[in-house]
Amino acid sequence: MSQSIQCRNAKGRRAHCQVSTPDTKQPYVSLLPGKEESMKRFHPWIFSGAIAQKSEGLKEGDLVEVYDAEGHYLATGHYQIGSIAVRILSFTKRAIDEDFWTERLREAYSLRRRIGVAGNPQNDIYRLVHGEGDRLPGLVVDVYGQTAVVQAHSVGIHYCREQIARALIAATNGTLHNIYYKSETTLPFKADLKQENGFLCGGNPDNIATENGLRFHIDWLHGQKTGFFIDQRENRSLLEQYARGRRVLNMFCYTGGFSVYALRGGATLVHSVDCSEKAIELTRANAQLNFPDDHRHEAFAEDAFKFLEQAGGDYDLIVLDPPAFAKHRDALRNALKGYTRLNAIAFSKIQKGGIIFTFSCSQAVNKDQFRLAVFTAAAQSGRHVRILHQLHQPADHPINIYHPEGEYLKGLVLQVE
Repeated sequence: MSQSIQCRNAKGRRAHCQVSTPDTKQPYVSLLPGKEESMKRFHPWIFSGAIAQKSEGLKEGDLVEVYDAEGHYLATGHYQIGSIAVRILSFTKRAIDEDFWTERLREAYSLRRRIGVAGNPQNDIYRLVHGEGDRLPGLVVDVYGQTAVVQAHSVGIHYCREQIARALIAATNGTLHNIYYKSETTLPFKADLKQENGFLCGGNPDNIATENGLRFHIDWLHGQKTGFFIDQRENRSLLEQYARGRRVLNMFCYTGGFSVYALRGGATLVHSVDCSEKAIELTRANAQLNFPDDHRHEAFAEDAFKFLEQAGGDYDLIVLDPPAFAKHRDALRNALKGYTRLNAIAFSKIQKGGIIFTFSCSQAVNKDQFRLAVFTAAAQSGRHVRILHQLHQPADHPINIYHPEGEYLKGLVLQVE
């Protein structure tokens, strides 16, 4: 059976299109003619403007089958309200049950073992699931020792949380004993789920984990994201190689990851700055955990921009790792101005021959835009600047080649003459 609906033709003019009703008893959505092309390229999102019709009574979080305008099956995913209407879980018709979650999580765990971040006695901090990068849109899982912290970014994932928790235990061969669910701030607020954070399995409060032989207190209860910025692990290791004999300033330090690596790398002085007193407490605790009573380190709970503007020329290695200046495209212009201003101040303060590690974690800012902002700052400073490294997210934050939106972390290591 088919019905005629109003759509727009290739010239943007209104026209009537025939859309077949799928022969299925399952909840479904049907796409407008031509809108299936992205599905054929395995893009994991369907936007609301591509949908021609859907099942009656469809609710946010429901599993839906996706069909083209002629009634051919395309994929299965979670339905949600908003511009992204469906997040695709499978491009083949299958049950989305506990076996499905175990299979996908086992694939993700196997990858982490092959790249050496899981099953490594020197490292038990890693990202086990990176959403679309692991073909599990809406799901993030970070591992700290024997605890996995789970974040749901869609209502559908929220409804599957118990299955996912059991599957995590099975897929990791019992290496995980605790599953902590932390989605109060990541679920769509309009869904009004009244979700509270808490343990789905286990409940061990031990929050010390190891990254590349260094130990860190992880605040998954109250900290940002899942409690630690795992995506900077390899970049922290690179900074360690540059730290010997340098005076280091770590801006927006959060829990002090870069600071601790700089101390191990042989920095003569490390100053950590963050506007959050809680973050500074964690930074001090992490420095003390690894380098007890080391007087090379000081931490300051101050506004980063003001601290940097008032700083003298005392530093020859500066880390700029601010929070996302643009969480959506509407904020892009102001974000680029912020990156330019921040880097310009750093260029004006750093000693001759100094090194700057500068980053953007804003998904709305692409690599070229970020690089242009840094270029503009360099030009404003009038100093000679060379790019030594171009940085990005590590392998446990994989990017689905069909979903370039998954590339979010950009970084440059610069030498300033």
